Amino acid sequence: MVRIALAQCAPALGALRRNVAMHQEWIAKARAAGAALVVFPELALTGYYLKDLAGEIACRSDGDELRPIVDASRDIDICTGFVERADDARLHIAQGYWSRGKLVHVHRKVYLPTYGIFDDGRYFGAGDRFEVFKSIVGPAGIAICEDLWHASVPYLYSATGATVVLSPADSPGRGVAEGGDLGTAESCRLMDRFYAQYLTLYVVFANRVGHEDGIAFWGGSEVVAPDGTVVARAPDFEEQLLVADIDPALVARERDRNPLIRDERPDIVLSTLARRRGMAD
Repeated sequence: MVRIALAQCAPALGALRRNVAMHQEWIAKARAAGAALVVFPELALTGYYLKDLAGEIACRSDGDELRPIVDASRDIDICTGFVERADDARLHIAQGYWSRGKLVHVHRKVYLPTYGIFDDGRYFGAGDRFEVFKSIVGPAGIAICEDLWHASVPYLYSATGATVVLSPADSPGRGVAEGGDLGTAESCRLMDRFYAQYLTLYVVFANRVGHEDGIAFWGGSEVVAPDGTVVARAPDFEEQLLVADIDPALVARERDRNPLIRDERPDIVLSTLARRRGMAD
């Protein structure tokens, strides 16, 4: 078993130093709970609706602004979100993974929602890859919020060896589902369980809470096992450190019992897409 913690927190908009201090508090709580990894929501170091503040608060992934995160990761793995200024000066919504005082991996949000109340594509550049990396809970991939809403993303991760998908999010509460539940929550929970069970991997959904620009973020962070079981779930609209135990061996057992990934035909997927795009006969 590997114990992880999800920091369902409320970052302050545009206040990097304050949010770094907040991270140190949550990291201390996660360490005290015996967690080997703490996962923060999307843009937890900056807040979400940054708009023109994005350029002012952006930093390089190896910048001094993130040194407290690097230092804190010497005895607990940390996964958190920030605005990255790339070498070509583009800004990215990024999620870093630090371990033993080193930056192990950075994922840049690929799918930038620019509709309704979302305006990501106006201020940020899109990432261009989905890579599996070695984490303390096993081979992992990161899908930032909207990334997970595209079925190809968790599929790509599972097909390339991931046993865990870390999904940091800034998901606002919208709509009312049948029965009176929050529409966004119902959709996300259905999606998490579907991906976890049919791709036989862990889905770690870390959503924020709090308010920005008149928008309320609903929380509901959860860990879903590869058999579709909800291991742990945080309440809606409240800050909480959610602690859950991940069993890496459960992935192998579920893939033996339900060998969908083993029996996949990526060659057919690739050839079909190639023909569709005019790249093959």
